Amino acid sequence: MENQFQPQLPSKRLSQSDEKTWAMLAHLSILANLVTGFLGPVAALIIYLVFKDRSRYVAYQSMQSFIFQLIWWVGGGVIVAIAWTVSIVLSAILIGLLCFPVACVLSFIPLGALVYGVIGAIECSQGKDFSYWLVGDWVRGTLEAN
Repeated sequence: MENQFQPQLPSKRLSQSDEKTWAMLAHLSILANLVTGFLGPVAALIIYLVFKDRSRYVAYQSMQSFIFQLIWWVGGGVIVAIAWTVSIVLSAILIGLLCFPVACVLSFIPLGALVYGVIGAIECSQGKDFSYWLVGDWVRGTLEAN
């Protein structure tokens, strides 16, 4: 006789609606960087770890968001900091003043990454298979190898 009070285990697979939502949130995790400066990649990684076995779509979208943020937000931020440091140090001589326009242009790298992440979130909320330029193919190959 079956125990009617035994709790039902939730379905292992995510619904299509949940997949869209979690993929969108993985891409929107880049917005956490505006407040914290660095927790966006952590949020994307947590989404990947929680849902990697329940949805390949969410795993792919969250992992590429994680890699994208590491490269363009964290890496871009380091490059911008170096560019501004060099410009300020060299501003004592004329060369530093010539470096300021370069540092200004490089300052837009994290902003561009933010916009690109939001575009990815919008695409995923519509159920499309979004792929970041260069990062998406690498992540797809890495996940398929596992």
